[in-house]
Amino acid sequence: MTWKTGILVLVALLGGAAVLVKIATRLPAPPEHQVFINAEVLTMDAQNRVVEAVAVRGKVIEAVGSSDEIMALVEPGTEVNDLRGRTLMPGFVDAHGHFPGSGLTAVAADLASPPVGDKQTMDDVLAALKEQAAAVDPGEWVFGTGYDDTLLAEQRHPTRAELDAVSSEHPVVALHVSGHMVVANSMALELAGIGPDTEDPVGGVIGRREGSREPNGLLEETARMDIMMKMQDMSMTDLYRVIKTAVREYARVGVTTAQSGGTTPESAPGMLYASKLGIVPQRLVLFAFDDEFAEQIDSGEFDPGKYATDRVRMPAIKLVADGSIQGYTGYLSHPYHVPYKGDEDYRGYPAIPREVLIERVKTLHSQGYQLAIHGNGDESIEDILDAFEAAQQAHPVADPRMILIHSQMAREDQVARMKALGVTPSFFSAHTYYWGDRHRDIFMGPQRAAAMSPARWAQEQGLVFSSHLDTPVVPMQPLQAVWSQVFRLSHGGDVIGAAQRIDVMSALRAVTIDAAWQVFQEDRIGSLEPGKLADMIVLSGSPLQEPMAMRDLRVERTLIGGATIYRRQ
Repeated sequence: MTWKTGILVLVALLGGAAVLVKIATRLPAPPEHQVFINAEVLTMDAQNRVVEAVAVRGKVIEAVGSSDEIMALVEPGTEVNDLRGRTLMPGFVDAHGHFPGSGLTAVAADLASPPVGDKQTMDDVLAALKEQAAAVDPGEWVFGTGYDDTLLAEQRHPTRAELDAVSSEHPVVALHVSGHMVVANSMALELAGIGPDTEDPVGGVIGRREGSREPNGLLEETARMDIMMKMQDMSMTDLYRVIKTAVREYARVGVTTAQSGGTTPESAPGMLYASKLGIVPQRLVLFAFDDEFAEQIDSGEFDPGKYATDRVRMPAIKLVADGSIQGYTGYLSHPYHVPYKGDEDYRGYPAIPREVLIERVKTLHSQGYQLAIHGNGDESIEDILDAFEAAQQAHPVADPRMILIHSQMAREDQVARMKALGVTPSFFSAHTYYWGDRHRDIFMGPQRAAAMSPARWAQEQGLVFSSHLDTPVVPMQPLQAVWSQVFRLSHGGDVIGAAQRIDVMSALRAVTIDAAWQVFQEDRIGSLEPGKLADMIVLSGSPLQEPMAMRDLRVERTLIGGATIYRRQ
């Protein structure tokens, strides 16, 4: 069973023991009345006010102001929290990620290289997979996540033969750090029905052994999807471990709203009920993956309202227009800086052909859906903007908030078009840290790398934008996203495009109120204002006073609806 259908089975079994479930997974209740005083309160309101104190009644913010003003509201039984100068701010809103994907670390081998992991050679990667294979029964799927060919000493992907050597008793899969490609062993390929006679799917490539049609194990983009589904086959125990690992990770770093940015008809009900049962305390934003929901959408059966509760919303339909820059599958207007496989004209390719994309966007837009479209390369972004312009011309919407996910290589003229069309970018700004040196030296070249994730251009255009981490592509560390937008320093210590830096408060808004705005939730979450839900975090220090050190700040407490779901020991 996949984790997607497994969530439903898990919930069904738990539902058979309703009393035990209610006790075991019950969400914590907030105090009737609590106040937080003597703090640096970053409200993230329209004026970016910084105040001293907040009062919360039940799950809703009652008032903000000075400590004296808030103490005047104290009643018998009020819980008084003296923060002694620490920072209180809205909980982080995950603008784009793949919850609970980061929890796969509980059941998969960690193949990441520094600065995330410790794998530096192919032998390190293969040893981790062998260790994982030794821990599971024959026939079970063995997989590892996060290998990066450009950070390994050999500067290449694993091969099918190397994964065959890991085990001939297990299907074995290594997932690339981008999430846009995998390498599979012979058993995994056979189970997915991929062989010499299998044609490349639209928007994907099956790697072949040189001079042959025999698959070499590398599957790019849409070619990987069958394997991706099958490799998630796991027990209900493992499934629960995955979810709870992600829940704990997100709570520990202050994420109060998580996103599942590519939800399927199988996983969406499971996410809904996992939330209702309290297995997942975070609020959830689900993007319906168009490829999976297409039949229901086109038949008129799809109803996002079925997934709407106090803690779960499904605001947008997700499309993927191209791939990954660091995987050489992003779609560029000009060739990659270092030619791919010696091809000096290679520019990547679209995951959805241009004309198909235009028609699909027009159809979905005409049906009233908000759209969230993945686009990394500037040629892909051009196709997306052309498609949305055609959709707006045919069916004008005053405030569409079409989210252009990643917008990695958006040009200045394209940022201006976003403003004109009602498009809002969500930048994967931490690329400057994790891949900045290699984008400059390998993928984009110095000029294009300096303009990647162009937050300053967006700011100059008056665009509302967010910042995300695409977790599990990189760890869920929201303050890393903020730090990267402010400083744009690479892991190697170089500045990648100083002209695109923005100020701390703007970068904080990009992971709080502006991320909430993108999914039409700015009236509920994202800022500390009377009447809004009390989703808040306490930080050990101030990102405003010591911005360079903000990555080292600890989340000391995470509250959702006024209830504490995490407290640092």
